[in-house]
Parts: sequence; C-alpha cells; structure tokens
Amino acid sequence: MTGRPLLNRRLEGLGTTIFAEMSALAVRTGAINLGQGFPDTDGPESVREAAVRALRDGRGNQYPPGPGVPELRTAIVDHQRRFHGLDFDPDTEVLVTAGATEAVAAAMLALLEPGDEVIAFEPFYDSYAACIAMAGATRVPLTLRAPGFRPDMERLRTLITPRTRLLLLNSPHNPTGMVLTREETTAIARLAVEHDLLVVTDEVYEHLVFEGEHIPLISLPGMRERTVSISSAGKTFSFTGWKIGWVTASAPLVAAVRTAKQFLTYVSGGPFQYAVAEALRLPDTYFADFRADMRAKRDLLADGLERAGLTVFRPAGTYFVTTDIRPLGESDGAAFCRALPERAGVVAVPNAVFYDDPEAGRSQVRFTFCKRTEVLTDAVDRLRKAFAG
Repeated sequence: MTGRPLLNRRLEGLGTTIFAEMSALAVRTGAINLGQGFPDTDGPESVREAAVRALRDGRGNQYPPGPGVPELRTAIVDHQRRFHGLDFDPDTEVLVTAGATEAVAAAMLALLEPGDEVIAFEPFYDSYAACIAMAGATRVPLTLRAPGFRPDMERLRTLITPRTRLLLLNSPHNPTGMVLTREETTAIARLAVEHDLLVVTDEVYEHLVFEGEHIPLISLPGMRERTVSISSAGKTFSFTGWKIGWVTASAPLVAAVRTAKQFLTYVSGGPFQYAVAEALRLPDTYFADFRADMRAKRDLLADGLERAGLTVFRPAGTYFVTTDIRPLGESDGAAFCRALPERAGVVAVPNAVFYDDPEAGRSQVRFTFCKRTEVLTDAVDRLRKAFAG
C-alpha cells in the first residue's frame, strides 16, 4: 500500500449506491423490493426475440460501430420525429451509449472543466453527483420542495453565476415524479439562452407521463445548438439490463460527448442495439398501453400507501411514488427504510440520499410501482398490516 489516498478526493462520500444496499437487504430478508427501479417482468416478446435473432445471425456479436449500429441510429431519429417533431442526422447527431447513465457521464466529462458549476434539480439521481464530481465541477442544487416539487424560476435565476456552465435537468423527474410544464420549460430555455448555458436533459421517462405532457427542451427556440438530449430503452421497454441509451444533439455536441464516451465503454450491447431499433418502431398502441398499465399501478400503490398512513405525493410521471413518513410518527427515512424489511417485508429507498442537504428530504421515502400487479397488491397489504393495523 502507498501512502496516497485510494479514492480520488472528488469522489469521497459517494460510497456504495443506496440501490445496491437496499437490493442486498431485499435479498437477505426475502422482502418485496420496491426500492430499485427495475421491472420484475421482461418487455415485449417480439423485442426479446429480435435480440435472439440478432445473436443467431451474427449481428452485433463483435464490436459495433462507435456511434451505434446504423439501424438503431435511424430508428432513434424516426422516434424523435414521430413523437416530438424533431429532426436529426443519424450519422452526426446521434450517439448510442451504455444506458443513459453513461450518456450523462460522458456529457459531464466532455462539456465541463474543473471549477465549472452545474445547476441540477434536487433531489437528484445519485449518478449525477458522481459524474459532476468526476468532471471536477461543482453541483449547485435547485431544490424541489413538497408537495408539488415545482422548480422556483426566480431561485434558478439567482443561482446562475459567471461560473455556471451547464444545467442538468431531469423531467419526468426521478425521484419526485414531477413533470415540467410548458411554461416552466420555456422559462428555463430563456434563461439558458440569456446566460449562454449548455443544457443536458435526462428524459428516460419520456413515455411515462400520466398528467401533463413531455416537452423536450431541445425543441424550444434557441435550444437546438446548446442541448444534449438523453434517453434510453430500459424504462420504456422493460429491458433495463440491456443498457442501451442514446444522445441526440447538434453535431458539435455529439462529437464532444463521443470523444469522452469512447474511453468509457467504447461500444456495448451490439445485438441489443438491433432489438431496440425494432422496439422503437412498435405501434402507438404499445406506448399507450404501457403508459395506461403504469398509471394503474401508480394508483394501486399510491392508494395503498395512503391507506397505510403515509402522506403520498402522487407523481405525474416516472414509476416512483414519493411519500412522507411523519404521519407514522417517524422522521428518519434512512432508519425507516433499513427497518422496513423486518417490520413489513417491503424495501424502499430514503430520499435523503438524493439531496446535498439530507435534512431537506429526511422524512421522505420512495417506492417504485414497476412491478407485477399481484406483487404491488401483496406489498401494500403488508404495509397496511404493519402500520394501519
């Protein structure tokens, strides 16, 4: 061992993700895991068979092209035009990544310099903090507060300084389920143009909006040349293990992100890329039915959590429900979640880990509803028996 630190100082305090900890707790106790956001069933059989067919046909078994296979890049372009009216060049304005998490990491590494400031919605998905830290930049939280978790536009304006380089935005928002309105999206775009800021948008839940609408920031005036738009297949098609994500942006921004990405995974998921290309061309009925199914599961879980005595902040999007445990006489979400498997046979995640200031979300706990209906019914019954009697 040397006398030097084993961990870069910029990453100190990040440790193991809360998802790994809580998932291990679920396995150890046999509890129902409503903590980590992965489905307990696979997506469409036709998409799975497309991956098998690609494997058997020898498509993608060796290194795919660095930007992604042409079939997938074309399908991404068609998807953006079909759902959002956006046009991109598949050869220069699309980049396939190892999930959205790698896309965010590559964007932060490519676009930030040490000392830059990044404004992000708080609570934020845990990888954001790590990616900003690895780039040597400083995160500046714009805190979303219960019950509505709406962004304060005047507060956002005051947070912008000469060191602000980039806005990292997530809508539909994990973990709160907030969906930006058209007015909010327009106000953010105006600030970005006014202050000449770059914007990176995490839109992986774009097809899971239950109230309101998803408006890609890149579609607004002045944003085409300053926005890196990120999405992925995992959440929309229930194949989270495939890790197929993508970036759409202007050619200079895609080139910058690709420069960093090539030294992370280089390429990945060759056969799965062909399958996702087919998934993106599924008929409108698939996307509508998927959203309706998730809305019904949201309501099942939210209603059950309310009956168990928690305060529920019903989400407008994503597949997570944020709750407040104080009506149960509790105040420490982390302690509550660590005890919950033994008390109720259910695993959840404390929201405090998504805040720079843990006190801001200390009493909030997140549950996911991307599970089979019978699993959710069992979970809410366990919670009701444990807390409502």
